[in-house]
Amino acid sequence: MNILDTIVERKKIEVAKLPARLIAAGDLRDAMLEHGERRDFIAALRNPRPGGIALIAEVKKASPSAGVICPDFDPVRIAKDYEAAGASCLSVLTDEKFFQGSLDYLRQIRATVKLPLLRKDFIIDERQILEAIEWGADAILLIVAILSDEQLQKFHSLAMEAGLAALVEVHDEAELERALKISPLLVGVNNRNLKNFKVDLATTGKLAAELDRRTGVTPVSNSKNRNGGRQDASPALLVAESGIHTRADVERLKKYGVNAILVGESLMKGGNFESKIRELIG
Repeated sequence: MNILDTIVERKKIEVAKLPARLIAAGDLRDAMLEHGERRDFIAALRNPRPGGIALIAEVKKASPSAGVICPDFDPVRIAKDYEAAGASCLSVLTDEKFFQGSLDYLRQIRATVKLPLLRKDFIIDERQILEAIEWGADAILLIVAILSDEQLQKFHSLAMEAGLAALVEVHDEAELERALKISPLLVGVNNRNLKNFKVDLATTGKLAAELDRRTGVTPVSNSKNRNGGRQDASPALLVAESGIHTRADVERLKKYGVNAILVGESLMKGGNFESKIRELIG
């Protein structure tokens, strides 16, 4: 069993402990009204600083591959520093077992910063989408590798109808093909193979070219409709994830047509967030 399989099996145990209920789009919309207006995650990525690239800065204490990344971990302080340094959005790890995250971090951070927030977790059940809303997320992560086509379609539709953004994450061409069937507004390419945790930035280049070939348009687009989503003729926003450490990495990714980057480990290890973010986003 690889690392991803191990994480998913653990997640099944956690999800089984949630209160049993069927979740419809109306339930999610009601939860949105009860728990406050969402912040526009997609619009924030479409509008980075002039000449720069949008940054989703990740609040991350640990990972299965690196262990504890930040021993002196204060999620609220980190989030505030990220915001002050110019991040467009924040990603908050909520998986407890493997990343030492917490849903409570999401709640604390939402009360402190004004940036849109992504719940970074392994979502395998619609009840986790309701959790994301209740604890303050504006966006969720949908990992194609751990979902069936039916689950991917259902979870994506629920999120869209409720007003949540969904970052649809792929690792290879087969997953990209499956993702494009649901016409996602956000496609994330994870350069880290979640089965063996090896990292290769060329993954983004390969899949960006494949996205271009399949859609017939470059992934770069700043057009949006009044709901912050793309117009019918516009491609998805492309987000590169993992393995991004230097400005040279960012310049390489921009040549691939990347609209935004999601960075966690190199920020957490660097310590000086302002300096590192300035280096990365220009």
